[in-house]
Amino acid sequence: MTEKALELGFSELRVAPALRARHADAYQQWVSDGKYGDMAWMARDPERRSDPRIVLPGCQSVIVLAFNYYTGPHPEANYRIARYSWNEDYHDIITPKLKQLNSLLEAEGGTQRFYTDTGPVLERDFAAEAGLGWNGKSTVQLHRKLGTWFFLADFLTTLQLPYDSPSNSHCGKCTACIDSCPTKAITSPHSLDARRCISYLTIEHKGPIPLELRPLMGDRIYGCDDCLAICPWNKFAKASQEAKLQARDTIFKHRLRDFLALSDEEFRQVFRKSPVKRSKRPRFLRNVCVALGNTGTRDDLPALRQATKDPDDLISEHAQWAIDEINRRLATPSC
Repeated sequence: MTEKALELGFSELRVAPALRARHADAYQQWVSDGKYGDMAWMARDPERRSDPRIVLPGCQSVIVLAFNYYTGPHPEANYRIARYSWNEDYHDIITPKLKQLNSLLEAEGGTQRFYTDTGPVLERDFAAEAGLGWNGKSTVQLHRKLGTWFFLADFLTTLQLPYDSPSNSHCGKCTACIDSCPTKAITSPHSLDARRCISYLTIEHKGPIPLELRPLMGDRIYGCDDCLAICPWNKFAKASQEAKLQARDTIFKHRLRDFLALSDEEFRQVFRKSPVKRSKRPRFLRNVCVALGNTGTRDDLPALRQATKDPDDLISEHAQWAIDEINRRLATPSC
């Protein structure tokens, strides 16, 4: 199966025993503290999420795979989008590959459930138990050869497979990821308050961006790669061969203010097959308004004034905030 996984474009396949996740108690405390924000599914039945044997009765093994998505420098633009969203949705790329691997496991008599960031599995715990990297201080999985730039996918299977050895942490005394977080969402090593995370705020959060966090978002309009990009282990990363992950010109040819003119249909066309489309136009334009408030100029004011007339309050309120921020900067003498 490893040979087939590599043929399909995965970088590595490893196996862990199907036991209760090592950090299950820490995860459940995180839920109790409410740090999941709007992500209600993270708090749903936490014990089930902590133990694959509850998800799949008879589960013996957890197969974990890594899929490289490093695609080089950020395209030239006056805004930033998280690297994994530069083109097609990785779920649509990886899931058909998992279906092919599942056929091999079924032929061996196994019953499986497979996921790529979609199932009730603490996948980073099982990746570390299988020796596929280690959980970094940012809570992101790290790998000696891939750095931070890889997706995890996993199979829960009833097959009893040979297990790989667990990984040790190789972060040492480094705190670069913690120090680089613009909103200080990484509150301590291995502890993230999602409610302050720019990725959460720009993607999962459904309401207005908290006023005190808006200036800290800078020019980021979908996700944030700061804690990933700063990791020293990325010096070993090599470019992914998956063409569907390379930056798409139709996304990055726009100026920031151009997005404000998109209708619902135009938004869906620009971000066709992209993860960005799942955020829907109101949340995305909310993010655009915040970025313009932080980086915009006098030339952006007409587009923002038009956006204040948008029937969606989420857009109009953030557009007015952006106008106020730009005017405040224009009124402040530069040194």
